[in-house]
Amino acid sequence: MSDYFKIASSAGDYAVRIGGGLSADEQGDPSQQIVLCDQFFADAYRAQGLKVIAIEATETAKSLDRMGDIIVAMREFGANRKTRLLAVGGGVIQDIATFVASVYMRGLQWNYLPTTLLGMVDSCIGGKSSINVGSYKNLIGNFYPPQNVVIDMAFAATLNTEQRVAGLCEAVKICFAHTGSAFGDYLALNASAASSADTLQDVIRLSLQTKRWFIEIDEHDHKERLLLNYGHTFGHAIESACDFAIPHGIAVGIGVLASLHFARLNNHYAAVPERVAQLERYMTGLLGALPQLPAQIAQVAVDDLLRRFEADKKHSQSHYAVIVPDTQGYLVRMELPKTDPSRAMLLQAFRAALAQASGSA
Repeated sequence: MSDYFKIASSAGDYAVRIGGGLSADEQGDPSQQIVLCDQFFADAYRAQGLKVIAIEATETAKSLDRMGDIIVAMREFGANRKTRLLAVGGGVIQDIATFVASVYMRGLQWNYLPTTLLGMVDSCIGGKSSINVGSYKNLIGNFYPPQNVVIDMAFAATLNTEQRVAGLCEAVKICFAHTGSAFGDYLALNASAASSADTLQDVIRLSLQTKRWFIEIDEHDHKERLLLNYGHTFGHAIESACDFAIPHGIAVGIGVLASLHFARLNNHYAAVPERVAQLERYMTGLLGALPQLPAQIAQVAVDDLLRRFEADKKHSQSHYAVIVPDTQGYLVRMELPKTDPSRAMLLQAFRAALAQASGSA
C-alpha cells in the first residue's frame, strides 16, 4: 500500500510518498542526475551507470570543510542548473544534500530517499539542513526542501535494532509534542524495535502527518516548530560528549529523559502528568532494548556535558532555552538563567537520565 500527500512550503509544495521506489517521473532524465549517497549504496547506483558521489555518513562528513569537496565533485561531474540531485541515505546525507543543493549554482532540484527509520519518520520533511563548523554541531544551515520524498519500505527491512530504536525515539517525541491525539495514537500502535513492516509504515505515516502540522504552521522555526527540539538540547550535548558513540536518535531519547528529570528538579509540576509518565515508561523500554547502550553511555565525558550544553545555538546570552512538559504534560519553551544553581540542576538531570538509560537508576 502506498501513501501520498503534499507538504505546503514557501519554497514550493513538495510530495511525500510512502511505499515503493522512485518512479520514472520522480527520477527525471538519468543523464541529468547525480546520486549523493551513503557509501553503502554506491556500488548499486554505479552499476546502473549513474554518476555517484559516495559519502561515509558520519558527523565529520557534514562539516563545512567537506561541503566544498562535494561541490567540486559535482562540478567535475558536469552538474549544471538542470541537474537533479538524488540523495540516498539517512540524516547526515539529508543535511548535506539540502545544503549543497541549495547553494550549487544558487539552487538545484533534488529528491530524497531516506534509508534510516529516523530519516523516514522525521528529517525527510521540513527542508532543514544542519552543518557542523569546527567543534560546533549544527551551527549553520538553511531551509531548502526537495521536490519529492520517497520512502521505500524495503530499506526499513534492512535496519538493525539500534537504527529502529533511534527512529522510534524521534517518532514518539514528535507525536508527544502535538497537543492532539497523535501521542495516544502512537502508543496504540505498540511500536517496538521488533515491529512488523506494516506497523513501521503506520508509525512513519503518523509521525510525518504530525510533523507536517508543525512545519506548515511554522516553517522557519519561530514558535510552534521549536517544540520539536524537545530532547535535542540535552541530546546534542550527550552526543558530542561521547564523540558520537551514541547515535543521534538514541541521544535524543536520553535527552527526553533528561528534560523530564529537569522538570521534576525545577518543581515544574507537583505531580507527574499521566502522559509524561507514559512517555517515560515507553522511552525507558525502547532504550532498554539496546544491550550495547550502557557501554556507550560509559564513554560520555560527564564533566564536559555542561560545556557542550552551553554551546547550543538555541540559548541566549543570559538564559538557557529548554523544552519541558508543563503541569498538564504538554510541552512549553522555558528560559533558565545562566547561574550556578541552574547548572547544578542541569548536570543532575543529565546524570539521572544517563543512569536511567543504562539501567543503573
